[in-house]
Amino acid sequence: MTNLQSNKINLKTFFFPLLLLTIGIGYSIYVVKFPQDKIVANYVSYNKIFKSLGQHISLVAVSAGAAILVAVPMGILLTRTKFKRYANTVVSIVNIGQTVPSLAILALFVGIFGVGFKSGVFALWVYSLLPILNNTLAGILGVEKSILEAARGMGMTHSRILAKIEVPLAFPVIMAGIRTAVTINIGTATLAAFIGAGGLGDLIIAGNNINRWQIVILGALLSALLAILTDYLMNILEVVSKNK
Repeated sequence: MTNLQSNKINLKTFFFPLLLLTIGIGYSIYVVKFPQDKIVANYVSYNKIFKSLGQHISLVAVSAGAAILVAVPMGILLTRTKFKRYANTVVSIVNIGQTVPSLAILALFVGIFGVGFKSGVFALWVYSLLPILNNTLAGILGVEKSILEAARGMGMTHSRILAKIEVPLAFPVIMAGIRTAVTINIGTATLAAFIGAGGLGDLIIAGNNINRWQIVILGALLSALLAILTDYLMNILEVVSKNK
C-alpha cells in the first residue's frame, strides 16, 4: 500500500467522526445562541449539555464495563467441558433481562436501589449481558476443532490453548457482541432519566414537558450521534482485530 493510499484511508476514517462531532457541537451552539424563547434560554446552557452528556456516557461506560467483566468470563467458563451442560440454562436466565421491557427493568431496580444513578447502571447492566455472553459462547465454540487438536498435539495445556488460541480467534466475535450491547445501551440510557439517573434523557423529557422542540431535538440528536459514533469506532476496532 502506498503512502497516498494510506493517507486516503486515514482521511476517510477520521472524516465521519469529525462530521458527527461537528453536527452535535453545531446544533448545541445553535440552541444556546439562538433559543426559541426565554424558557429555552434559561434551561439550556453549555454546562447543562456537558453535564447531561457526561452522565449519559458514565451510565453506558460503567454498565457496559461491568457487563464485560461478568459476561466474558462467564461465557468462557460455559465453554469448558465441565460446564457446557449449564450453558443453555444460564443463557435462558440472562435472556429474561432482554424480554422484560426496559422501563419495567428500571422500575424494578428503583425498588431495590432507590432513585438515581445506581439503579440506572444496574438496569443497563442487565440489558448488556446477553449480547456479550452469546457472542463469547459463539466465538469460542466456533474455533475449528482441527486447530485445537493441533495445539494439543504440540503439548499445549488447556489454559495455554485458551489464552493463546481460543480467545484471540474469538475476539472479533466477542467484540461484535460488546459493540451491540454498548450501542443498545446508549439508546436505552435515555430512559434512565425517568428514575433520576440523569443523562441526555433529561433534555428529551424536559423539552417534551415544556413543549420546546429545540430541547427535545437536542437530547435526541446527541444520543443518536453518540450511538452512531460509538458504533463506528467499535467497528473499526473490530475490523482491526480481524486483520491481526
